Amino acid sequence: MQNKTIIVFIIILVVIVVGIVALTSLKPSGPNLTAFAQCIAKSGAKFYGAFWCPHCAAQKQLFGAAVSSLPYVECSTPDANGQTKVCINEGIKEYPTWIFADGTRESGVLTLAQLSAKTGCALPQAASSTAPATSLGIGQATIVGSSTSTTTP
Repeated sequence: MQNKTIIVFIIILVVIVVGIVALTSLKPSGPNLTAFAQCIAKSGAKFYGAFWCPHCAAQKQLFGAAVSSLPYVECSTPDANGQTKVCINEGIKEYPTWIFADGTRESGVLTLAQLSAKTGCALPQAASSTAPATSLGIGQATIVGSSTSTTTP
């Protein structure tokens, strides 16, 4: 009887371990956006934001692990009470703000498709199935010097 209990316990333990391994290895991953982010950087576009800005965080979240390849410019001083000289000189008034090689500007969270269209960078196929814009606050920007957000057209 005791041997039977040990065998059942071992079988249950094996099933649990196999289940955990299966769940962690089947974890869905998004598209690899590193090449896309690198292309954006090479296009001459710049992404201006602040570490404390929720809309900037939403913009970065769209890129996942590829965020380090973005042409990001931090505009906030470390104490979050001021703006860096480079952003003052560029006239950045809202976060996030994208400035493209042709000199055009877009404020607010841009979709990957919008960034593709503005930079000419090819968007990976799987990236077209990202979360809906409304769940990520697309079109919203934080106004510099204000704790409120606004929807930009």
